[in-house]
This record gives sequence, structure tokens and C-alpha cells, in this order.
Amino acid sequence: MAYWLFKSEPATWSWADQQVKGTAGEEWDGVRNYQARNNMRAMQLGDQAFFYHSQSEKAIVGIVEVCAPSHQDSQTKDPRWDCVDIRAVRSLAKPVTLHMCKEDPRLADMALVKYTRLSVQPVRDSEWGIILELSERCARC
Repeated sequence: MAYWLFKSEPATWSWADQQVKGTAGEEWDGVRNYQARNNMRAMQLGDQAFFYHSQSEKAIVGIVEVCAPSHQDSQTKDPRWDCVDIRAVRSLAKPVTLHMCKEDPRLADMALVKYTRLSVQPVRDSEWGIILELSERCARC
């Protein structure tokens, strides 16, 4: 299994919106960046990803799962643009902010820290574990 991160502005599509879709999930459409598209093309069924609120909150708030592999984005007829479908798995115990990620030296090379504008990005196994650890630690505070 590979790990990923999806970014969304909460005013456009929030974690709560994603959760409402239930097990059916939702198409992650509208991505018009080649690197983000290529990341989605590399995804497999069952891969998990962090759901990140960008803009005002700037925090990882939940975990999603890829429930449909890469396919034509239904929002365009342009064959260059693909997407995947994702479904909510669970909320994090406590959100992990971008600031927390930047402050943790173990995450210095994480795409979220280095390439803040990329909307769909890979997450290393070690980074996945660190984020979950930070979330659980904050929940106990």
C-alpha cells in the first residue's frame, strides 16, 4: 500500500463534505496539474491518504482511501485529466497543522513541507507514522 495526501480548501470541499459521501466516496475531480494527476494515476485501490484542509486551517484532519482507480475526470472532456475516487476512513484524533509538520525535523523532506502548492502528493511510510503519532500525542494534551 502507498500513502498520499489530498489538499482541499474547506470552503470548496471539506472533511465534513467527504464524510457525508460515506462508503460510496467521491470523485477527486478538477485537478489540473500534471504532477498531481500523475500521482493519482499511480494510486491503487486501497491506498490511503491524508485529507488536508488548505488555506485558513492548514491541517491534516482525516484519512481517506482510494475506492476507484484512475479514470477520466468527469468535469472535462480533455483526455489529459484523470482522477480517482476517495472515501473517508476516519478523522484524526487531533488535526496536525502545517506548522507542526514544519517544526518536526523528521518531516523536513515531506512534500507537504517542501512543495506546499502541490494538491495531490506522495507521503513516505515513515512520514505517515510520524503524522499519526503527532495526532495521537496532541489528543492526549
